[in-house]
Amino acid sequence: MRAAVRQVADGTHLVHGSNTNWVIIQEGDAVTLIDTGYPGDRGQLLASLAEVGSSPESVAAVLITHAHTDHLGSAEYLRATYGMPVYTHEAEVPHARRDFLHQVTIGQVLRNSWRPGVLPWALHVVRSGGTAHVPVAAPEPFLRPGPLDLPGRPVPVHTPGHTDGHCVFHLPDIGTVVSGDALVSAHPTSRIDGPQLLPRMFHHERATALESLGILAKLEGDLTLPGHGPAHRGPLKEAAELARERAQ
Repeated sequence: MRAAVRQVADGTHLVHGSNTNWVIIQEGDAVTLIDTGYPGDRGQLLASLAEVGSSPESVAAVLITHAHTDHLGSAEYLRATYGMPVYTHEAEVPHARRDFLHQVTIGQVLRNSWRPGVLPWALHVVRSGGTAHVPVAAPEPFLRPGPLDLPGRPVPVHTPGHTDGHCVFHLPDIGTVVSGDALVSAHPTSRIDGPQLLPRMFHHERATALESLGILAKLEGDLTLPGHGPAHRGPLKEAAELARERAQ
C-alpha cells in the first residue's frame, strides 16, 4: 500500500499512512518530520519522503506528538540509522523510552469489540505492528519554550489527556496546528466525520483530554492536521468546540 501524500500548504504535506498520519515540513533542503506511523508503515514513510523530493538524510529532527505505537513506529529506526534527534514533551520522554506504556489494552479492546469498526481496526493494528515493542533509546525533551529551531519553526503546545505528555505543534506562520490525537477528524472505530475526540478507550485521562480542547481553541489557525483522518479547514476554535460538544 502506498501512502497518500497531500500538500496542504507551501512546504507542508499531510501523509495518510495505514490509519495514522504524519506530517512533512520542508524548508530548503531540510525537513521536520512529525510522527512516523505504525512500525509496518516504514516503507510508506520512506516513500513519502522521496515523493516530496526529500530523504531520511534530510530530516533535521523527528517530533513526536505522543508515544503510542502508531505514531512512534519508526522513530528509533530513524534515530539509530540516520542520527537525527527524536524530540517529545518532557512528560512523554519516559513513555517513549517505554519506562511505562499508556495505551489501550487488549482487555479494553475486547470489552469494546461489540462496537462497529473495533474488530477490523484491531486486526489492522496487529498486521501493522501495533503490538510491537518500539522504544526510543534516547528521546529528548524540547530544549526551551517557544518555536523550535527546525524547518517550519513549530511551537510545541502541551495538550495532556490522551497521554500525559501529548503535544500539538502550532505553525503560526501558516495558521496550522498538527493536532496528533488531541483532536482528530476520523477514525476506523468512529462513525463521526469531522472534528472529534477519539473514543473513550483510547485516552489515558479522558477528562483531561476534554480540558485540552480549550487549549487548542486558543490557538490561531484555520487548518488542522490530525493524527487520524483528513485535514480539516476552518477556525481551530470552532473545531475544538465542536469536538467538545460531540464528546459530551
